[in-house]
This record gives sequence, structure tokens and C-alpha cells, in this order.
Amino acid sequence: MSTVPTLPGITSKMVDTPRLKMNVLFSGPETGTPVLFVHGNASSASYWEEIMLKLPVGFRGIAPDLRGYGDTEDKLIDATRGMGDWLDDLTALLDTLKVEKTHVVGHSMGGTIVFGLVGAMSGCVLSGTVVNPGSIYGFGGSKGLDGTPCYDDFAGSGGGVVNPDFPKLMAAGDRSSDNPQASPRVVMNSFYWKPPFVPAREEDLLTSLMTEKVGGDKYPGDFVPSGNWPNVAPGKFGPINALSPKYVGDSVEKFVGAPTKPFILWVRGDSDMIVSDNSFFDFGTLGKLGYVPGWPGEDVYPPQPMVGQTRSLLEKYQADGGSFEEVVIADTGHTPYVEKPEEFMSALGKVLK
Repeated sequence: MSTVPTLPGITSKMVDTPRLKMNVLFSGPETGTPVLFVHGNASSASYWEEIMLKLPVGFRGIAPDLRGYGDTEDKLIDATRGMGDWLDDLTALLDTLKVEKTHVVGHSMGGTIVFGLVGAMSGCVLSGTVVNPGSIYGFGGSKGLDGTPCYDDFAGSGGGVVNPDFPKLMAAGDRSSDNPQASPRVVMNSFYWKPPFVPAREEDLLTSLMTEKVGGDKYPGDFVPSGNWPNVAPGKFGPINALSPKYVGDSVEKFVGAPTKPFILWVRGDSDMIVSDNSFFDFGTLGKLGYVPGWPGEDVYPPQPMVGQTRSLLEKYQADGGSFEEVVIADTGHTPYVEKPEEFMSALGKVLK
């Protein structure tokens, strides 16, 4: 059973794969066309439930808790493999469920993973939908539309850039609004969606946020000191290190050069402050605004153009024979499928059909 209560019409099941036991939510008929949903950081499969229930007739929703999250077996993420552990886990899950082809939908970190899935198993992907996706060049520590690292040691990305109070309060199960910078509830309601919106399932989604596995080599992960501003560089474990540009590897080349190129739908909220060209979670932005002292300036460490990097990536994909559409949902933050599910489903529904 899931830690988070499920909505009527959603079933929760522990699936034993060759890699790890995964908690998976399902909707729709077992014989339906599969739609694999991949959640983002500091959340779990629970975030997808409302959308899973809105899938057209004849579709089967499949939403796993990723390694490091939710009620899936607690195994470490080897960040030196980049997205590798997640990609292999999802491939093993699909094999166990005997799913040969599936639509894939990913949010934030899960959107980055969708780019990785297209690169790794493009022949199995019917379509890819990325919702406010993290940049394929990694989160933090890069500049320019081609993801050039700001420093050789990738300082400014990885486990050391997370406010340490946030995972501490998550681990303590703190449901208050006492810490305006780090309370999970405050972070969720300030950044996951555009205030003053508050979802009807606020308490369940907060519980989901706090199911992430927290610890030195879990979330946010380890880090090493750096002589480069802001004086922390990536370690080797946990999700935030896995998303560092240090470990991106050849994921860009694999995505752009995928032998089979499924259609990519890119959906984003116009008011996102987590994944944007001026993200409030990026040290380039925080330094430029004066929130972090010692900023070395625009030439060395500008705000990461996350949206620009994704658009550039998809244009390269298109130039190589792929196709994509960008849909911007107005007056919406980081999680448009929670804030405006009908508008989101209107875009997704066209792709599924």
C-alpha cells in the first residue's frame, strides 16, 4: 500500500523487478495502451493520480515511485551514472510488466528522464511528453544554450546547492509553515504552483513530497568543497548529484540521434520559478540578485538558461528528423497538470490520439 492515500480508481501495487521492488500506481484497463508517468524531485507517483484518471478510454496509466522516492525499495542512486539507475529501473519495470511500447510523460526531473528514455529505448516510446522539464544539460553549473560548464569541477551543481534545512525538515515530517525559506509546505505552495493556487489534495501532495529518502548519500546527496564559487562541487550519490552536468555524459547525443524519433510534446507553465531562464533554485540567478555573496559575474556564472537549453535541444532533435510542439500554459507555475488539469489534458489527449 502507498503511504499516500490513493484516489478512487487508482490501484497501488508493489512490483518486484530484477533491480528493485517498485511501488507502482495503475489506472484504466490492464489491456489498455500504456502511458508511463515519471514524477519529479521531492514528490512521488501520487502527483499524477488526477491526470491518470483523466486518460481517454482504452489507456492504462502506470506511475512508479522512482528509486529514492515514495514507497519503492530504498536503494542508493549512483550519481556517477547520471540518469542511468533510473533508466535501467524503468526499463526493468516495463520488461516485468511485459510492456513493449508506451507513451511516456515526465515532470521536472522526470522530464529530463523522459529525454533519457527516448535516447536509451526510442523504439519503445510511442510519444514523449515533458512537463516543465529540467535541462538535459543538468541542473546548475552550466551556461549558454549548449550547456557549457561554468567550471571544470562543475561547482554550483549537485548535493551541496540544496538548502540543508529543507531535507532536515522533510526527514522530521514537518508540516508547519514556520520556516519561510525551507518548510516543505511553504516551498511547495510558493514554487510548485503559482500562488495563490492551493490544490484540493494539498495534504496528500505534501505527504508525497516528504516520502523522498533523505540522508547524506540520499537526498540531497554528498558534495565536495571547491575553490570555485559558490564553493561546492558534486559528490557521487543521490538525485541532485545525478542531475549535475558533471554526469550528463552522452545523453544529449543519444536523444538527438535516437534512431526512432517519437513526437515530443513540451508543456510548461509561464510563471515557473524552478525551471526557468532565471530560476530561484539556480546559483547564477541567486548570485546576480545579490542573495549569495561573491558572485563572479555574468561572464563566469550567469543564470542557467534552462528553458532556452530545452528549446535549443528540441530544435536540434527536429533538425535531425524529429518533431515537437511547445505548449505554454498561462498564469501557471511549475506543475501545470495539477494547477490546470483540463488544459494539460487537452494538449496530452491530442498526442495520445
